[in-house]
Amino acid sequence: MFQIRLHGRGGQGVVTSAEMLSIAAFTEGHYAQAFPSFGSERTGAPVVAFARVHNEPIRLREPIMEPDAVLIQDRTLLESVNVFGGLTPNGYVLINSSHSVEELGLEDLAAKLPKGHLITLPATEYAMKHIKRPLPGAAMLAGFAALTDKLKLESIQEAFKTKYKGKVAEANGLVAADAYHFVLEAKKKMKKA
Repeated sequence: MFQIRLHGRGGQGVVTSAEMLSIAAFTEGHYAQAFPSFGSERTGAPVVAFARVHNEPIRLREPIMEPDAVLIQDRTLLESVNVFGGLTPNGYVLINSSHSVEELGLEDLAAKLPKGHLITLPATEYAMKHIKRPLPGAAMLAGFAALTDKLKLESIQEAFKTKYKGKVAEANGLVAADAYHFVLEAKKKMKKA
């Protein structure tokens, strides 16, 4: 079973991202589940959502305490929430930021994880470019797919088409493509370094 914890703030579409991740996994023939955990349900408050993907039925229903991947949709949470808590030793981390790992002061975490398992992605920039709103979900999920090789870009794009129609679905598809290719390039550079 592969377990993903998504961190963000209310209004950023964290819960929708978890749902889209599970739909994409289901599209590829996996069993999947997604569910949120709300503290305060106001815009801007920290929000956590969870997703599990497996090749067998999933019986667990509790929050994910030891994630295999952490997706952080708002980098300001790095200072206020233990977003890396319980991360498995071979875990993956994707952070929505235009700053590098070094600029965020995360060199120690990067050194503990396998090379290429911690990447920053300017997800909000891609969302603003195509959607014109700061909704980084499609970018983060496509970045997750490229980072982990657990899902295909097309499955992420298809998941957004199941929830949204027309220009909104198309814009999310473009966001996803940009982010996917960005992460693939970042992984290549890390392998060469």
